[in-house]
Amino acid sequence: MFRIDVITIFPELFETFRQTSLLGAAREAGTLSIETHDLRSYTEDVHRSVDDEPYGGGPGMVMKPEPLVRAIEELAGEKGPDREARGAFVVLLSPQGRRLDQKEVRSLAGRSHLVLVCGRYEGIDQRAIDLAVDQELSIGDYVLSGGEVPAMALIEATTRLVPGVIGNPESLVVESFEKGMLEGPSYTRPAQFRGQSVPEVLRSGDHGKISRWREERARERTQERRPDLLEQRPPSGEKR
Repeated sequence: MFRIDVITIFPELFETFRQTSLLGAAREAGTLSIETHDLRSYTEDVHRSVDDEPYGGGPGMVMKPEPLVRAIEELAGEKGPDREARGAFVVLLSPQGRRLDQKEVRSLAGRSHLVLVCGRYEGIDQRAIDLAVDQELSIGDYVLSGGEVPAMALIEATTRLVPGVIGNPESLVVESFEKGMLEGPSYTRPAQFRGQSVPEVLRSGDHGKISRWREERARERTQERRPDLLEQRPPSGEKR
C-alpha cells in the first residue's frame, strides 16, 4: 500500500478530495492510504498555538517548530538513516522549494510513504525544516496562501503512477512530459463538428501512420509552447 500522511491546520480541505474519483477508488481497494493530521493536535499549550511573531520583526507570523517537528517525527520518525530504512520521506510544500516536475513525481511515486507538510502564514521556523524535512518542493513560481493546494497537486501527480491506481497503465506512457514533450491533440466522435473534421490519419486504421502523426504533432506543440523541453531531451538514440 502506498501511504500518504498530510500535516495541515485545515484537514477538512482534504475530505472530499481524497474520497473522489481515482483516489477514492484506490483507497477503497486498499491500494492507497491518505490520512490528514491537524497540526493543532500536536501542540501542548492551552491555546493550541502553531504560530508566533518572527524574530527580528516583520509582517505576519511564523509556524512554530515544536508542534511541527513533533508531528513529523510521530508520523515518519526522526530524520536520518532509520527514517530512510522505513521508507518514509517528508516533503514541505514551499515557494522556496525545487519546482516539481515529472521526473521528481516518478521518484516520489517510487517510495512507499510520503509525509506532506502544508505551510501557512509567512513561513516555517527554519529549525523545523533543518531537523525534520527531507525535501522542499514548489508547484510553480507564484505564492499561495498555504501548502494545501500544492499538496493536493502532488498527491494527484504521484498516486496516478502507483500500480493499481490507474485502470489502464498504458495511458500513462503517452502523457505530457513522460517522453520529454507535451502530448499532442486528441479527438473523439463525432467525426465532423461545426465544420471541423477529425484528421483523416486518425480514422485510417494504420497504427504506424497514427503513431508517427502523434509524434509529429507532439513535437510541433512542444516547439510552439515549451521549446525548453526539447532542449532538455537527449540526442536521438540515447535514453533519458
